[in-house]
Amino acid sequence: MSLVAHSLDVIKSLQAPSGAYPASPTFSAYRGYSWLRDGAFIAEGVSRHGDVAGADAFHAWCARVVGDRAGQVDLLVSRAGRGEVVTAAEMLPTRFTLDGVDGDDDWWDFQLDGYGTWLWALREHVARHGRAVPGVEKGVRTAARYLTAFWHVPCYDWWEEHVEHRHVATLGSIHAGLRAAVALGVLSATESAAAAEAAEGIAALVAREGVRKPGASGPGGTNAPGASGPGAGEPGAGEPGGPGAGGPGYLRKWLGSDAVDGSLLACVEPFGLYPAGHPVGEATVAEVERQLARDGGVHRYLADTFYGGGRWLLLAGFLGWNHARAGRREEAARYLEWMAAQATPDGDLPEQVSDLLLAPDRRQEWLDRWGPVATPLLWSHGMYLILADELGVTA
Repeated sequence: MSLVAHSLDVIKSLQAPSGAYPASPTFSAYRGYSWLRDGAFIAEGVSRHGDVAGADAFHAWCARVVGDRAGQVDLLVSRAGRGEVVTAAEMLPTRFTLDGVDGDDDWWDFQLDGYGTWLWALREHVARHGRAVPGVEKGVRTAARYLTAFWHVPCYDWWEEHVEHRHVATLGSIHAGLRAAVALGVLSATESAAAAEAAEGIAALVAREGVRKPGASGPGGTNAPGASGPGAGEPGAGEPGGPGAGGPGYLRKWLGSDAVDGSLLACVEPFGLYPAGHPVGEATVAEVERQLARDGGVHRYLADTFYGGGRWLLLAGFLGWNHARAGRREEAARYLEWMAAQATPDGDLPEQVSDLLLAPDRRQEWLDRWGPVATPLLWSHGMYLILADELGVTA
């Protein structure tokens, strides 16, 4: 069976009756949970390969989960509007059980990127197949109100780390999601105007503080005191400068940082905050590749210690996606080939591989804590499907 066919089969067979995609069926820390971010990219992958019903079910599940919390969002927005402090613990969770309820396990839970990424993926799916997903309106409006009100608030990043910072990849996710919500045509005129204004605010903030200009310096470091999530490492600089340092500038890991992060690739393609062809977008892809790509795989960031800081398959997918959109098909194909080469004998794709570690002395503590690396990771399979589609690979 081809890896495309196997990926589709793995995702379809593991999709819950509710429509949720489990992050990984066996990994101890992920089992029983679905992330909006992971699931959105998984749904994008299967939507591209014709599993319309599966993607529909996921988007309908997201809409129910978010829409069911409309009252909570209204209360949070109202409190914030009165100048009250809303704590991270009071915000919507980043992951839900497969039945769509809040989990009772401790987690680094306040992340905004998933809500924006879901809106983006829903819009892509609807536009691709020329048909609406029934019953999503309440969820879309709720997510848009939530993001419009809180996009500027620091939160955890893609990797469940650094709640004290405003992360550029998160801002790019929200920017794409708000634009998608407007394009879906279900917001009121007032909601659309507010979402558009927030998107403009995000773009202005990133242009002002989220681009490392040539010769500039800032606080530096990929990690700062207070890091607490699964991959939190020690303070360390991210090799600012170097080849291309005199160019247009590249996106920062978070506002004020000199480091880069693999998640920044999404700000170029697919989110288009700085699209392929834009000088900042091109410089960001080049800098991420220079610092973080090794022999086909891509590290998250230079100070990563999670499972020793291996190379992530899904980030290879993002880098290949960017190369494909920029017309560099040979480079894109190399990343697809590397992803395929990491499959187990059964064809399952892991979250990361451990042959080239940034912090090998930190691997064992995660093995002791959570067991072997998540395999299969459905997001890895989803990203393989996306990049395969970009390159016209169907078998």
